[in-house]
Amino acid sequence: MHLNSIKPAPGSKRPRLRVGRGASAGQGKTCGRGVKGQRARKGGYHKVGFEGGQMPLQRRMPKVGFRSAMKASRAEVRLDELHKVEGELIDLASLKAANVVPQHTKQAKVVLSGELKKAVTLKGVLATKGALAAIVAAGGRVEV
Repeated sequence: MHLNSIKPAPGSKRPRLRVGRGASAGQGKTCGRGVKGQRARKGGYHKVGFEGGQMPLQRRMPKVGFRSAMKASRAEVRLDELHKVEGELIDLASLKAANVVPQHTKQAKVVLSGELKKAVTLKGVLATKGALAAIVAAGGRVEV
């Protein structure tokens, strides 16, 4: 197969409809635009969502939800993900290097989920009370 031999599937491309070519052509006189009115005129249309002056649907519906701008720069790390990091010292750079958190993360927090099997030292990474207790119980420590 060559790039110059690729063709669209049969029946997927229809010829352009040539309007305004007489009654026998099937789209003569009004050219499929109906009779009179704004939509029948040349250049006569309105913006998307316009309902003729009635309050548009997108303005009648209530605003819902909230998207935090800080969410993109924060990350949660589960206890059982800490074993992916090489070495005992765990900081933000080592978490990024081990692909535990995204590269654009500015702050990470360890949460109590799963279990920790090795002693680790957290430096510059936050931890919840439960995660802190689990790290100390595994023989690790947290540097502030």
